[in-house]
Amino acid sequence: MKQLVNFLFLFLMTGMVAAQTTQAYKVSVDQWHQNRIKDLKQEDGWLNLEGLFWLHQGVNRFGNDAKADCYYNNANFPKYLGDFILKGDSVVWVNKIDHGAKVNQSISPKDNPITVFKRTDNGEVAATFSYKRFKWVVIKREDKIGIRFRNLDAKTLTTFKGIERFPIDAKWKIKAVLEKPQENFVMITNVLGQTTAQKKAGILKFEVDGKSYSLDVIDEGGKTYFITFADATSGKTTYGAGRFIVVDKPSADGHTEIDFNLAYNPPCAFTAFATCPLPPPQNRLPFAIPAGEKNFGHH
Repeated sequence: MKQLVNFLFLFLMTGMVAAQTTQAYKVSVDQWHQNRIKDLKQEDGWLNLEGLFWLHQGVNRFGNDAKADCYYNNANFPKYLGDFILKGDSVVWVNKIDHGAKVNQSISPKDNPITVFKRTDNGEVAATFSYKRFKWVVIKREDKIGIRFRNLDAKTLTTFKGIERFPIDAKWKIKAVLEKPQENFVMITNVLGQTTAQKKAGILKFEVDGKSYSLDVIDEGGKTYFITFADATSGKTTYGAGRFIVVDKPSADGHTEIDFNLAYNPPCAFTAFATCPLPPPQNRLPFAIPAGEKNFGHH
């Protein structure tokens, strides 16, 4: 009888520890998601983007004018704020109104040219702009140079209600092993159709329901690796162009975990003004992963 009591006690204690562990895991995933939502709402988040204007060589007129090269349709924005002048890989800005746009937090005098983007031996240097509740910056994507524009009072931000998720399921926190790559780069295409070589950390191998699968992993520096992937939910319950996930860099023996409960939408799910990478063919999984973020919007 005493042995039975001891067995039942150990059984109950094991169950309680497992339940506490499961609850703690769910709390950690929920906290991650709350931080993710907070980041999306920041001034440099993805919810306030309202424009992406690609520049042509020469003068690019900027303002709330349908004839402008960079046309931003908003009644609170000047009809003609200024000009972006693209010459090679350099961009010059010229304010065309008094008390116009601030460049690096300082108002530039009317008709005074300022270099706001250039390439140096240490990389690219880009100025930041602001005017009332609007902000923008010059960006470069391979051979294209453009203006990424933000409205800090954008409707997509003020009406944002969150992102629907699949129920948290520990099944989708999967052990994986990193195999070193035979090639050091993986070719990644973005939504603009541009293809570039990205540093490949290796191939993460894992199992789902007894079958083996793999994902190419990109090394962007830091303590984590980056993965863009698609699965059988893509274009149905999740974003059609796939999702992103980051994983901790493996231990010395090559082991890590892929937690698909932390799979998240790329910026392009929230805005048409992002330039997201797409999953390479080898990262398109043939089965459904009902974990992580569901689709958002219609981009």
